[in-house]
Amino acid sequence: MDVQQQIREYIDGLPEAKRSGMHILHERILNINPGCRLWFLDGKNSKGKVVSNPNIGYGCYTIHYADGKSRAFYQVGLSANSTGISIYFMGLEDRKYLAETYGTLLGKATVTGYCIKFKKLADINADVLASAIAFGFTAR
Repeated sequence: MDVQQQIREYIDGLPEAKRSGMHILHERILNINPGCRLWFLDGKNSKGKVVSNPNIGYGCYTIHYADGKSRAFYQVGLSANSTGISIYFMGLEDRKYLAETYGTLLGKATVTGYCIKFKKLADINADVLASAIAFGFTAR
């Protein structure tokens, strides 16, 4: 099964309250960064145990480790969780930037150093969220 099919099945399998928001966000992210690399992480470890919520990833950047090794990973992630939806921003060096720049403008959202969480799309300012996502593709 290819990544796009995994993403479709993941979104289609969500309860309607989250499904529509996830579908809209998936399309918006693709409009912000057309042609970006897509990822799907099912949330299971190598032994098949569920260790996190599934994630859709967008874009690609390289993580460099102290031992000289490196690995590719997504830049922006999207995931449904028990209380709503999370958007992850991977590899940000400034852990205050999201909260300081977008926190008060987003609406009913929780903003951490690498994540924006909200219950539903109607609770947030879509234009501000789009700006934050666009930033997530350029920051490193």
